[in-house]
Amino acid sequence: MVDADWPAEHEELSMLHARARTMSAVAGALTVAGLAACTQDVNSPDAASLSAAMASAFSSAPAAFNEVSSSFAGDGSVAFAGERGGHGPGRGGPDGTDRGGGFMGGGLGGAFFGGIDSGRGHERGPFRSGLDATCVFAASTGDVTCGSTTRNGLTVTRVYTFRNAAGTAQPRPDSTTNTERSRITVSGTFTSTRGDSVSTTVQHTSDRTVTGLAFNATLRTVNGTASGTERSSGINRDGVRFTSVRVSADTTQGLVIPIVAGGGGHPTAGTVRREMKVTVTPAGGTPTTTTRREVITYNGTATATVVKTVNGTVTTCTLPLPRGRMVCPA
Repeated sequence: MVDADWPAEHEELSMLHARARTMSAVAGALTVAGLAACTQDVNSPDAASLSAAMASAFSSAPAAFNEVSSSFAGDGSVAFAGERGGHGPGRGGPDGTDRGGGFMGGGLGGAFFGGIDSGRGHERGPFRSGLDATCVFAASTGDVTCGSTTRNGLTVTRVYTFRNAAGTAQPRPDSTTNTERSRITVSGTFTSTRGDSVSTTVQHTSDRTVTGLAFNATLRTVNGTASGTERSSGINRDGVRFTSVRVSADTTQGLVIPIVAGGGGHPTAGTVRREMKVTVTPAGGTPTTTTRREVITYNGTATATVVKTVNGTVTTCTLPLPRGRMVCPA
């Protein structure tokens, strides 16, 4: 967990929806090793470079976190760069999140802004999943389990449960499917092949339930949790030995989206809580830890409230809906 007051479910999440997309892009995330370049040498940290490195860490999601379902928009291949001067994907404002419209983790997922086509039926609109030929239905449990995929040392597993309005489990979603629970895990270790020597281990899980998927539903409701840990250690391209840990968590509670044909609708109720904690330790140096939290509250109007907490400092911002950009006090 990022801090002691996180919901207990972050300790043992069940798994959830994700596409088993090609994981070769994960190799690009291995430049997380560049994080340790925030020191001029092993025993003499450069404070400005360290600050830039930490900001870069928050501008992307942990490697392969895109494979689980969360509100983080990062594609999972963005490098945790941390190079001198803060170069690399995601550089921007003082908290390193400008690339994502002011949100950390690569930005906020589009479905949480609204304004996308939310036509009726399981095959339409946000928060829907798809099956492939490896997925097998077990009538005894009501679960649909899909074949695991392993690429570059990372294994993805997926389990779904589909039910109609009467609560009957279904082997595949169709026009009568009203509820979907999707779970996924990502775990494994991969090693850098891009001029450094770094090993990264990830363990991510998520569990999301979506109701209001049936063809005649007028509201879609989403509840879910996700958590992830990315641990890296080794020697970066500048020859600096380091360790780093990025921990992420995400909770969606009572998110309600009216179904609007042709798009334009946006969430009208619910909260989304996004958290990250980053710890960097150069060899022979002192660990540096930074924490961030974003709590988005939808209140039925065209403006959501975003409360950002960075290392204990709280800022209240607004988010115009749909597809707006977060606005915070100067």
